[in-house]
Amino acid sequence: MEWWNKRVFYQIYPRSFCDANNDGMGDIQGIISKLPYLKELGIGAIWISPVTASSDYDNGYDVSDYCDINPKFGTMDDFKALLKEADKLDIKIVMDLVINHTSDQHRWFIESKNPESPYHNYYVWKEPRLVKGKKLPPNNWDSLFLGSAWKYCEENGLYYLHLFTENQPDLNYNNPAVIEEVKKILKFWLDMGVAGFRCDVINCIYKTSYEDAKKRRIKTGKEFYLSQKGCHDILKELNRDVLKPYNAFTVGETMDVSLEEAKDFIQDELTLVFPFEHHTGVDCWFQIPVLKRKYKPFRMIKILKKWQTKMPWTPLFFENHDQARSVSRFGDEEKYYKESVKMLATVLLTQKGTPFIYQGEEIGLTNTGFKSMDEIDDIATKNIYDTLRRLKFGKKRAFKMTMNYARDHARTPMPWDDSENGGFCTVKPWLRLNERYKEINVKKNLSEPDSCFNYYKRLIALRNKEEALQTGDIEFVDLGKDIFAYYRKKDDKTFFILSNMSGKAQKIKEEVRGLPILFNYRNFNPQQKILRPFESVITRI
Repeated sequence: MEWWNKRVFYQIYPRSFCDANNDGMGDIQGIISKLPYLKELGIGAIWISPVTASSDYDNGYDVSDYCDINPKFGTMDDFKALLKEADKLDIKIVMDLVINHTSDQHRWFIESKNPESPYHNYYVWKEPRLVKGKKLPPNNWDSLFLGSAWKYCEENGLYYLHLFTENQPDLNYNNPAVIEEVKKILKFWLDMGVAGFRCDVINCIYKTSYEDAKKRRIKTGKEFYLSQKGCHDILKELNRDVLKPYNAFTVGETMDVSLEEAKDFIQDELTLVFPFEHHTGVDCWFQIPVLKRKYKPFRMIKILKKWQTKMPWTPLFFENHDQARSVSRFGDEEKYYKESVKMLATVLLTQKGTPFIYQGEEIGLTNTGFKSMDEIDDIATKNIYDTLRRLKFGKKRAFKMTMNYARDHARTPMPWDDSENGGFCTVKPWLRLNERYKEINVKKNLSEPDSCFNYYKRLIALRNKEEALQTGDIEFVDLGKDIFAYYRKKDDKTFFILSNMSGKAQKIKEEVRGLPILFNYRNFNPQQKILRPFESVITRI
């Protein structure tokens, strides 16, 4: 087994984690200062969202220099210090790798506007379509952030492709020179000491054709850019030439992949791929986040079982920087708040796979009660709201629909205590804090024995100690529609995990076996015939 089979990851969104220089935005020195906190939690690896140089139109996911640090976060010396201090604590560092597109402020793109430049073919430039003398985009593809996927450039009279915002032009992976540039980038960071990469929208990088596509509600054009054969060929090449020789860990964000497609990506390409079916298939219609439907736990359980039984290994997560808070989606923010936070932690950390905790998840952060779009920073959320308004939805309804899954719910600054701005800073933070920061913060969690943090800590310690909970087999048991129950077994060790994923009491079909060793209510009786709302228990058999 590799190191990533046994460790628990923690994702850091740098601008919201810890502000060491008190300028209202988190930074690398802030991350360094909190490494002991993460070590106490039991974390063995950190995935850091982009800290590379950026024009910050999409908060770092628009890179302007792949081999430099965003000055808002610090310097290259700061990053090297982070690697050194993390290594002292035996914590691996994994970087975010954004190579489908760059910033429109990247030197490559600026030079590519000149058709005679060697960088022109680094991007996808196309002639306009002329219809009745009017210049139109080359095809009918949609941007994933809504609107056309093409932007007209006045300087050269051509359109360039941008699957995301117009400030994020797509790289052209039909050009071998681009692939060679990526290899240099990978080697630069691996030589410095990073353990690997989380690969952003990695299954979008190769475009097979630029013809018109079948019109869809969203993602028109996806049949020509999602999970294409050329993408697999490129990832195999990157793995063969760079990643495998360095023994680098990679985990891919792969949009809309089926389970069978996911298997293809871990065949000599990526180490792991994130599954998203348990996000897109449980509480929204047609995989469109604004179209909210009532969450039903049995849907979640069915999807989790499928990926557990049919994938050899999978990343486990309920939250990241693009998702609303899990307790607000799949639990209860009020009456059964702690119980549901702890139940979700139990499910996250006891399945077979590599767990990823997102900052604030371990203290039970909820969604934020944003009052208006004026409080929103995220460009994708703003685009969704503007589209709903153009579709004639009223302001209140459009705002409510947009807030269902707004990405800024996950991006509010980390509350370290109950002082001004949650101890994040004393100046105005880049984004407002969650209004519950006086009751939900790190200091309060550390001081209370039954807190969410201390439950996570005990749970991670148990997982870190017991190989059966790391790499053991998983065997599911049917105890009820909304009950997620399974054994984890390895050699002579067996654990039984039982979780009521609903907010209603559930009858158990049979008596709970084994000695209870961790549970999320104040007590647990193995003879009880009913699981209370969001109740979970781990027993040793």
